[in-house]
Formats: sequence, structure tokens, C-alpha cells
Amino acid sequence: MSGTVITPEGATKGTHGRGTGVSTPAGRVRALARAELTLLGRSKGTLFAALFVPAVVPFSLRTAADEMDLAGAGLSVGTLVLPATIGFSLLFAVYAALVGVFVTRREELVLKRLRTGELRDAEILTASSLPSAAIGLAQSLLLAVGCTLLLDMAAPNAVHLAVLGLLLGLVLSAALAAVTASFTRTAESAQVTSMPVILVSMLASGMTVPLEILPDRLASLCELLPFTPVMTLVRGGFTGNLSGSETLFALATGVAWTLVSVFAVRRWFRWEPRR
Repeated sequence: MSGTVITPEGATKGTHGRGTGVSTPAGRVRALARAELTLLGRSKGTLFAALFVPAVVPFSLRTAADEMDLAGAGLSVGTLVLPATIGFSLLFAVYAALVGVFVTRREELVLKRLRTGELRDAEILTASSLPSAAIGLAQSLLLAVGCTLLLDMAAPNAVHLAVLGLLLGLVLSAALAAVTASFTRTAESAQVTSMPVILVSMLASGMTVPLEILPDRLASLCELLPFTPVMTLVRGGFTGNLSGSETLFALATGVAWTLVSVFAVRRWFRWEPRR
């Protein structure tokens, strides 16, 4: 970790060797998150994919929206495009980026060294996730504002649902990234192992094709996918037509996927290079 070293005791030291001891969990997480943010800023490829791909979604989906029967499903171009931009931000700025981060740090023995100090496993994973999650959060908010203005959308009818969906998506993206990293051998293969989740989520979780225009049986199956609850809550926040039972089902499904992912990380996450 060039330029910044995380000592086993959880303190950060600059290249000149002067450091500040950190003894609380919050302090240790902040120290590691700052170092991770510095490293993330140096990864030009990761930043390009995280920032560029979600930004072009509104332009690509705008044309496709004209061919869909959105009005018949009670939707508009805005309620298709805006949730999709947030979904793409979660997939690329958070999920895909973190798969690469976890695998790279593992292969460089960074994770193994961090575990020899005061940092707990959950603190290491949380701190490593915070920079990407912060980028995803900021990007989602900026894209939401931009889409609202460009597409002349009204303010969200149930903003709390949109916020809840976004927060759920951030946590779920980080958890799924750790699970994917558990079965990824090298940093180069991270792009391949993350692709199934990205493709399935893009095509069947309501991002590019809303579930409202799918056949009922197919839509029912798609509702069980990891990112579908996120899209349901975010879109429901802007349309305001999400019922109480639909909200509870989306929350239960999203939380269930998060808990399963956390269990999988505790069971299979690897802290040393795969040989």
C-alpha cells in the first residue's frame, strides 16, 4: 500500500513515519477507510468504470423507453431511467469495484497483515467498502437530481422509500461483492466473476425492463433476485404506487439476501491468496 501504511495496531502512518494511535472501532475504520480511498483514487480503470458507465445510462435507456408500453404499466420515461441509473451506479461503482478491491488486497497480502492487529474482520471489510459506497451514494444522488431536471420529473411521492432502497442497495452491493471475491482467484478474473450478477441484475431486476411490463409469472420470479427489492423501493419512491404489502415484501427479500450474503462471507471469505 504505497504512501500509506496501516499498522497491525490499527494506526495510520505516513511515509515519514509519524502516526496517530487509534484504539476505538470507529477510529480504526476511519483510518483504514482513508487509506483505501487514497488507493481507490489511484486506480484509474476502476474509477472510470464506476463513474462513466452509470452516467451514460440515461442516454442509452431513453431510446429504448420509446419502444416500451410504459404508460400502460403506469410508468414514465423518468420512472424507468432514474431508478436504472441508481441501479447501474450500485452495480459498477460499488459492487464491481469492491470485488476488485477485495481480491486485490487479498492477493497483495494486505488483508492478512491487517488481521494481525486490532482490526476485526468486520471492521476491515467495512472500512474497505466505505470509499466505494460513498462514491456510489454521491453518484446516485447527483444522477437522481440530474435525471429529475432533464426529464422534467416531479418530486418523489414517497422519498423515504427511495432513500431506503438506496441504503439497502449499498449494503447489499458490498455484501455480494465480498461473496463474489471469495470465489475469485485473481484481480484479473474479478471482471469475469462479477459479470453474472451484473447481467442478471441489469436484465431481470427491473433496471432496464420494469417488472410491470413483464408476464406475471416471470415477474414473480424476478422479484426474488437480489437487486429487485432495491429497484422496487427506489421506483416506488418516485411513483408513489407501492402498497404496504409490496413494500414489506421488497424489504424482506432485500434483507434476506443481505443476511444470506453476510453468512456466506463469514463462512467462505478468504483472507489469504488462493493457491
